[in-house]
Amino acid sequence: MKVSQPLPCEKISNYVDRILVIEEVLVTNPFTLPLYANGSPTLLFQTAKGTIQNNTNNLTLFGQTVFPETLTIRDNFTLIAYFFKPFALFNLFGVSAQELTNSPIDLNLLDAATTRQLQEQLLNAGSTTAMLALLDEYVFSLITKTKADCQLIRFATLAIAQNASKDALLKVQQELHITERTFQRMFEKNIGIAPSLFRRISQFNNAFQQLNGRQFSKLSDIAFNNGYADQSHYIRAFKEFTGITPKEYLKFGQSE
Repeated sequence: MKVSQPLPCEKISNYVDRILVIEEVLVTNPFTLPLYANGSPTLLFQTAKGTIQNNTNNLTLFGQTVFPETLTIRDNFTLIAYFFKPFALFNLFGVSAQELTNSPIDLNLLDAATTRQLQEQLLNAGSTTAMLALLDEYVFSLITKTKADCQLIRFATLAIAQNASKDALLKVQQELHITERTFQRMFEKNIGIAPSLFRRISQFNNAFQQLNGRQFSKLSDIAFNNGYADQSHYIRAFKEFTGITPKEYLKFGQSE
């Protein structure tokens, strides 16, 4: 198994935050990948069909994931995930972000003529490089068609993701000079969740990246670095979004 994170090419980098590639996975038992809240809508492709919430397909579009989920794959596969910036879902795919919150769908349900052709090309591609090129072109085609002005939501999500402290929402709302209700509606339409929940997911994700990178001496370091009141508060938030504790997660990683 090979894991890499190629940088999004320049023409899609305003909408794609990062890319994950897991190649040449040989499956002897069902492969299970945990899916946690990270604040990013995601386009997921596997060369073997994967099952999420009893739905099985090759191309899956995610909105916001709040509750922990799992992806199960039973055959050898290569997986590619495009993690979009939080505001991108409505702008690129024209679907209400709220409809996809905790409800990933088969991408072919949106534009079957285009996406089925994309899926066939991906499944017949001779290399991972060719798959990435196809996905880049698909995303770029969506970008060229978008007409929505997303400057406000782009600014708001970036500011909150970078500083997910408790007063972040009020600061951003004041900088945008909009009412609390307008702020709420903007998030529900474009992100699919309330701004307060997006802030908590951003806070969790920032802490998760620190935990995952083993950039701490003790859990209380992560808690205080990311604005949690104390270690217990951090552990409760971690369990809310993953279903397990930080220590259980670290033990799980060591067993792989």
